[in-house]
Amino acid sequence: MDADVTDSAGRTPAEPADTDNDTDNGVSDDNDAEAPASGPDRKRHWLRWTALGTSVVVLAVAGAGWWFYKKLDGNITTDTGAAAELRTYEKERPTPIVLDAKNILLIGSDSRSGKGNDKYGRDDTGSQRSDTTILLHLAEDGQSATGVSIPRDLMVDIPSCRKPDGTRSTAQFAQFNWAFQFGGTACTVRTVEKLTGIRVDHHMVVDFNGFKGIVDAVDGVEVCLKEPVDDIQAQLRLPAGTQTLDGEQALGFVRARHGIGDGSDTQRMERQQRFLGALFKKVRSNGVLLNPTRLYPVLDAATKSITTDPGLNSLTDLYDLARSMQSVPVEKVQFLTVPRQPYRADRNRDELVQPAAGNLFERLREDGPVAVETPGGTDRKGAGAGPTAEPGTTAGSTPTAGSTPGPGPTFEGTNAAAGLCE
Repeated sequence: MDADVTDSAGRTPAEPADTDNDTDNGVSDDNDAEAPASGPDRKRHWLRWTALGTSVVVLAVAGAGWWFYKKLDGNITTDTGAAAELRTYEKERPTPIVLDAKNILLIGSDSRSGKGNDKYGRDDTGSQRSDTTILLHLAEDGQSATGVSIPRDLMVDIPSCRKPDGTRSTAQFAQFNWAFQFGGTACTVRTVEKLTGIRVDHHMVVDFNGFKGIVDAVDGVEVCLKEPVDDIQAQLRLPAGTQTLDGEQALGFVRARHGIGDGSDTQRMERQQRFLGALFKKVRSNGVLLNPTRLYPVLDAATKSITTDPGLNSLTDLYDLARSMQSVPVEKVQFLTVPRQPYRADRNRDELVQPAAGNLFERLREDGPVAVETPGGTDRKGAGAGPTAEPGTTAGSTPTAGSTPGPGPTFEGTNAAAGLCE
C-alpha cells in the first residue's frame, strides 16, 4: 500500500488511534475535564446556579403564598340566601346617594350553635338573636369611619320576613333583635334600612368564637377597671386595675351586664364601642397590617368567624376594605349609639329620640361629617351633653331636608384614639 494512503478516519496507518489515555502536551483529557473554570466560564457557572436557586425560592414562596391565600379565602362563609332574599325586595330598598361611600352592617350573633359556643348558654335548636348590631359608615373621602350601635331592645317596625323553615313572619312593631331571629341577616338588613333610610351595601355576621380568635390573634387588649368585675352569666371575673384581656375575657367584658357598672344595656354598648376602638388602635399601632407573620393569625381568625354577602366573600375584598381603613386617622374612627330613650309603653325597651335620630341618619345617608364627643360624666339614656342640645346630641346646627350637611350637631360617643385606659 502506498505510504500516502490514509484510512477512513483520515489517519495514516502509522498513526495510532486516539484513546482516553492519549495525552496532549503531557496533560490527560481527564485532567482537562477536572480543571477549574477560569474567568468568564466560572462567572457563567455561578450565575446559572444563582438563577436556579432564586427560581426555586420564588416558586416556593409563591406556592406558599397561594396556599395561604386559598386557605384564608376558603374560611369565609357566604350568605347566598340573604342576598337572594334582598334581591326580592330590591324595589323597596333605599337608593344610594353617595356611591363611593360604604355602609356595612356588622352583626354579632348570640347563637349558641357551632363549635365552642355552647358554653355560653343552651342552643335552642339553632335559634339566635343579634347580640350586637353596628352600622359602619365609611366616608367617600376615606378620612372617617362612623359606627352606630342599634340597641337590641329598640322598638322598630320589622317587615314580613322569610323564616328558615320557608314560612313567613308577620310584619310587626317589636324589639329590634327579633328581626334576626325571625329572618336572619336579610330581615335585619331590611329592618335597618326601613328604620334609617340608609342603603346597606354589605353585611358581616361574627359569632362568639370569631370575636375571641381575633382578640387572641393580636395578643389581647388592655383595659383599666376602677372596680373588680364578677359576672357569672358572662363567665367573667376580673380584678380592679390595668390588665390585658385575652379573647375569652374580652368576650365576657363586652357581653357583661351584671356585676359591672349599672347593669344597663346603655353602658354595655358604650363598653363595646370603646373596646372595638381599642382593638382597632392596637392593630394599627402594632404594625399588624404590615407584618405578614402577625397579620396571618388575625386574618385566619377573622375569616373563620365571619359570614358575609357575596360582595365581601373573598380575601381580596376584605383586604381592600382593610386597606381603606388604614388611611383613616385613629381619632376619626368614631362610635356612637343612635339617640334613644326609654319606650313610653315599656321602660325596659327603647324608642328613638326625634329629631336627633333623624338628623343622624340624614347625615350618614348624605355622607356628611358626624362629630362625636364623650358626655361629661352622664350615663342618661339619650341625654344631651349641651344645655341647648336635642336629646342624644350636643348643641350645633341641624341640617334641613335636601340640604348639604354642614357642621354639627355633635353626638355623644367615643373614638378609637381614646382607648380603654384614658
